[in-house]
Amino acid sequence: MISQPIFLLLITLIAIILLLVLVMRLKIHAFISLLIASAFVGLGAGMGFEEVLNSIQEGMGGILGFIAIIVGLGSIIGKLLEVSGGAEALARNIVQIFGEERTSWGLTLTGFIISIPVFLDVGFIILVPIVYALARKANRSTLFYAIPLLAGLAVTHAFIPPTPGPTAVAEIMDVSLGWVIIFGFATGIPAAILAGPVFGRYIGNKIDVSPPDFSETPERSGSVSEQKWDFFIILLVILLPLLLIVNATIFDIMQSNQIVAENSFWINLIQFLGHPFIALIIATLVAAYFLGYRKGFSGKEVLKFSDKALAPAGLIILVTGAGGVFKEILIDSGVGEALAQTILAYQVAPIVLAYVLAVIIRVTQGSATVAMVTSAGMVAPIVSEFDLTSPEKALIVIAIAAGASILSHVNDSGFWLVNKYLGLTEKQTLQSWTVMETIVSLTGFAMALLLYYTVV
Repeated sequence: MISQPIFLLLITLIAIILLLVLVMRLKIHAFISLLIASAFVGLGAGMGFEEVLNSIQEGMGGILGFIAIIVGLGSIIGKLLEVSGGAEALARNIVQIFGEERTSWGLTLTGFIISIPVFLDVGFIILVPIVYALARKANRSTLFYAIPLLAGLAVTHAFIPPTPGPTAVAEIMDVSLGWVIIFGFATGIPAAILAGPVFGRYIGNKIDVSPPDFSETPERSGSVSEQKWDFFIILLVILLPLLLIVNATIFDIMQSNQIVAENSFWINLIQFLGHPFIALIIATLVAAYFLGYRKGFSGKEVLKFSDKALAPAGLIILVTGAGGVFKEILIDSGVGEALAQTILAYQVAPIVLAYVLAVIIRVTQGSATVAMVTSAGMVAPIVSEFDLTSPEKALIVIAIAAGASILSHVNDSGFWLVNKYLGLTEKQTLQSWTVMETIVSLTGFAMALLLYYTVV
């Protein structure tokens, strides 16, 4: 006779296999596949039909109330950066500041900053012409400049809110975005350095790849003073919401330690402005004015850009919502408690489990977003059974993000994006992009483990 905890674990394992088959073999969208897998777990665990339906509704509604606003506003900011030429202006200024000898460091920083509001694929497509131009001018392999840029983009895309992945995982795990931002920077910077300038120099000298024939070099536009002004405005738009959110988190800590008084008007105002909703609304308005109206776009054009930005955001929001459904089903069915008991029995650290789950799902089905929300949905009910602090839960979020970054290969759209835009063979893409992503993953997880056991 199989015990109840073991039976529930088997149901969950079968559900994960079902999810992978639906996504990989049958090519069913991850949103639908996650809903099917969730319903399977609920019914298999003995929940009634109405209970399963209620859990689906509660799980979806619970997470979309937060994630839809964050991803929607972030997407609009990113679109305005794209159409205004702000991303390119930022890149050119940073590269100029770092100089020719340290250009790869400037490109890593560029990718790191740009990917906060702009999706990785969009940021790469916007900035890759600058990589072509640098490679031609220096007569070096394109990889010498592309890998540092990609490392910066990939790290922020995975580790630092308000990008969709870590934001979704943070909401599923019920942890403050402020803590995730703080640890995202702490773990992401070493990962970006190793995977970017360090590995980029090595692979750029090992594989000599010229810019593809279709590549073009963009021309500069605007005066030097105008470009400098754009540079500071873009930094303001990108960093303002992060500073507001982190500032609110710091005051939360000060309140909990009774350093500042509670229920003070000014403290409450700081926390209000630092809520992700308000911080991103402010940043969106600043972006609409400086990158929209001040750039000569009409109100109708800015509205059109916003509409276009929300189309791809909708897919991410739905997949994230389905991840929330999966978490809710695991909790309501008792699977989460069974998983927690098993983890306690075998003394597996939740942060290690989170990373391993994300790695397995990432490698098998390819999508980093699906890997993040699925593993977060499985880990969240387990974490709730442990007495973990907010910083500890935030580091588990980083571990999931790191796991979902590993070994990008032929089942990942990012692999083919890099392959085609850099004119690489499949082998060269594996040697460069795939290894770079793996360095990001391993370094990020190593830093998260170090902080988990020494600092928090």
